[in-house]
Amino acid sequence: METAPRTINRMFRESATRFSGLPALARKQGGRYQSITYGELAAQVRQFASGLADLGVAKGDRVALISENRPEWVIADLGALALGAVNVPMFTTLPAAQVSYIVGDSGSQLLVLSGRAQLDKGLAVRQQLPDLRIVTMDCPADAANGVTMFQEVLARGATSLLSEQEFEARRQAAGEDDLASIVYTSGTTGGPKGVMLSHGNLAANVESCQAVMGFGPEDVFLSFLPLNHCLERVGGYYLPLSRGSQIAYAESLHRLRDNIREVQPTCMVLVPRIYEAFQDAILDRVAKASPARQRLVAWALSVGREQTRRRQERRPVGLGTALQWSLADKLVLSQVRAAGGFQRLRFFVAGGAPLAPDVATFFHAAGLPILEGYGLTESSPVITFNRPNRCKLGTVGQAIPEVEVRIGADGEVLCRGPNVMQGYLNKPEATAAALDGEGWLHTGDVGELDDEGFLRITDRLKDLIVLTNGKKVAPQPIESLLSASPYLSQVVLLGDGQATVSALVVPAFERVHEWARAQEIALPEGRNAIVASPEVARLVRSEIDRLSVDLADFEKVRGFTLMPNEFTIESGELTPTLKVRRRAVMANHAEVIARLYAGG
Repeated sequence: METAPRTINRMFRESATRFSGLPALARKQGGRYQSITYGELAAQVRQFASGLADLGVAKGDRVALISENRPEWVIADLGALALGAVNVPMFTTLPAAQVSYIVGDSGSQLLVLSGRAQLDKGLAVRQQLPDLRIVTMDCPADAANGVTMFQEVLARGATSLLSEQEFEARRQAAGEDDLASIVYTSGTTGGPKGVMLSHGNLAANVESCQAVMGFGPEDVFLSFLPLNHCLERVGGYYLPLSRGSQIAYAESLHRLRDNIREVQPTCMVLVPRIYEAFQDAILDRVAKASPARQRLVAWALSVGREQTRRRQERRPVGLGTALQWSLADKLVLSQVRAAGGFQRLRFFVAGGAPLAPDVATFFHAAGLPILEGYGLTESSPVITFNRPNRCKLGTVGQAIPEVEVRIGADGEVLCRGPNVMQGYLNKPEATAAALDGEGWLHTGDVGELDDEGFLRITDRLKDLIVLTNGKKVAPQPIESLLSASPYLSQVVLLGDGQATVSALVVPAFERVHEWARAQEIALPEGRNAIVASPEVARLVRSEIDRLSVDLADFEKVRGFTLMPNEFTIESGELTPTLKVRRRAVMANHAEVIARLYAGG
């Protein structure tokens, strides 16, 4: 018996039919969250697709999309896919030059964007590509510059609405092997590459993730990570939309905590830095409580940690610990969760960067489990994931259904499955380097599998630091370890071709000021003066030494330079997903690094 093709179009059509009256998307308007149902969303998708068809968009055409998370992003995506067109999503932080490159390289004929800042980029791109049509969600139409309003496309679609038969014919014409999206990787090295993902790639990953997560109509997601990021697109959009769950959109980073309390999500997909900020906020609140309350919270968390430790060791929790946990949860931990808006939370999902073990343990102890996973844009994206009922801290979980994982001879993580990309657009050599003849995706990450199949990522092949004595140092775990200090904001390890490991360190200036006040130390004014302060240097040295006890001697940071400014996306030193571009850091700070090693 033939099985129905796995496509995003079929996935949404089935959800819209099955969950027609349930809330699908919600955003903040007029001071409160307002939602639209699956049925209403389906009607707008058909209308937008009809409007795009009226503008000449057909199967195989590229539609670029650059916008913050909002319902229009989803409508534009599903509308384009319904016509068999290909979505080319971009980060809103990209400068005009990179937007121009992606639009040109992908061959996009239409660019859908949000507000003024994005429209300015679009108009700059149009000077290079005069045939590009632009659809704006928030700005007025400008016929002279080929700019149409999003609402106008919907209105055109309402006037020339594709018949239900024609709409379904176009939607069903998209097959599993048809291209659904070209997602450009920011990359830690080299220029951006267009990852070609088919309907089958994305839909297979949705189904495999659902098999281990088990979402349903009762779930509510709060969408925060950019939708063009493959993790959010699959884990925080396609997956919940395939199960009748509701998706609410966070307003901004600054409003995130308020939005959580308003929405009370059952699941969120976030990067480790956000969890670290949540932990700091909880601990700061505890620090302002009475001494008696502080002791009670400390006891409750210790009980939670003990329960977590026993579960991690695959040992029975025991009646005594279970009773203590029940009491700790009733008196303290349930209140901690309620204060943050997490009373309905089933679990968090972490990805994009390593999660510090102490942060993971803290949240598990508080009854807020973080499930860490691993994947790449090239794998649609999820490869491995910790299950809600089978989680091992410090790992990124086991392979999801239909996906194979093995470790190559050089320690590289290899992946094979229906989620693996078709290749890189216009880059046959890069495709051949990433995909071997047996269909294995070479991830570029170094890792190890334990006897239960749990994967640990230890580093990037290209990031390994090789010292002059031949020792190899994996920098990312050490950077993550040192960044656990409250006084160290960012750490970048150096040392390739050198005798010892060194680091560039950005202090956590606010915490350093708090430390100085507590120690009655008068710090100088300005960041440049602070990083030159001997007292601050001694603080950082003591923190590095404290956290490096368990490192091998050759892995320990021998020298460091304090930096007055953070490494940023704008400077090219971080990718949009906040991974360090080590080569860019070394190039931008070559003189500082030269002085660091010249000084021994």
